[in-house]
Amino acid sequence: MVGLTRRLPASIEAQLASRYDLRLPASEAARSRLDIRALLATTDVLVCTVADPIGSADIPDAPRTRLIANYGVGVNHIDLEAARARGIIVTNTPGVLTDATAELAITLMLMVARRAGEGERQLRAGHWTGWEPTHLPGMGLTGRVLGIVGMGRIGSETARRAACGLGMSVRYYSRSSVAPERLAGFNAERVMELDELVRSVDVLSLHCPLTPETYHLMDARRLELMQPHALVINTSRGAVIDEPELAAALARGQLAGCGLDVYEQEPRVHPGLLRSERAVLLPHMGSATVEARTAMGHLVLENIAAWERGQQPPNLVN
Repeated sequence: MVGLTRRLPASIEAQLASRYDLRLPASEAARSRLDIRALLATTDVLVCTVADPIGSADIPDAPRTRLIANYGVGVNHIDLEAARARGIIVTNTPGVLTDATAELAITLMLMVARRAGEGERQLRAGHWTGWEPTHLPGMGLTGRVLGIVGMGRIGSETARRAACGLGMSVRYYSRSSVAPERLAGFNAERVMELDELVRSVDVLSLHCPLTPETYHLMDARRLELMQPHALVINTSRGAVIDEPELAAALARGQLAGCGLDVYEQEPRVHPGLLRSERAVLLPHMGSATVEARTAMGHLVLENIAAWERGQQPPNLVN
């Protein structure tokens, strides 16, 4: 039996239903933690998403579930040690959402730099009075310096698109060396100290996983290091930024703007960010293309099928 915490693309649900006894949610609403605990007690496979926290207390001492097939890349919402201790393996869906998330990172850069969010809000509210030479001047990105934190699949693809498509220079910080093929076709300078990178860029784009080391990586001190015209973009995990400090920096004019697709306490967004005209805020839609969401579902199917055959799933995390 396979249980879903949330509805998936119809084609993926149909394939799951044709192969397994499928337990679907009653609605699009999120499952409660009690519901998730019940699913772990009564299903062989649980398909969850990055928006479904599964802590130690949510996993029964003797769960029926033997595979948590995460529909998404990040697994920081799952207590991996608790799952392992109770005999549950965890898989994810890497690679297939790289293009979609990189596209969204570029979208956020352009929206913030060119003040597109402000302009659309003015127009829809009926406050636009016509073209003026001084109306909403933004920052051009051609020739600007982009800093990438985390040069994995998504970070390197974002860098490629910014360099080749927008004419930006790229600097990056990565704790591990980057495979040469990820840098093929554009120039990128590795910076060994994060503080140095933060000080030197016009746009800082975050692509690192959420770990104890990256929690509030962009805190008050690092935000103060940034140039006052600089922009912060985050499509990784919300908690890598200290949101109250980011909101305060925007309010003081210490930063020119930010573009966020993820938040520390989703779906709650810090009220200071909601008030800021210089914040572009999207509802965690980095992978939201038909192609990416369907491909993620196919990886879930492959992981489940391999587990069912007694083989190691191709995207084993834990």
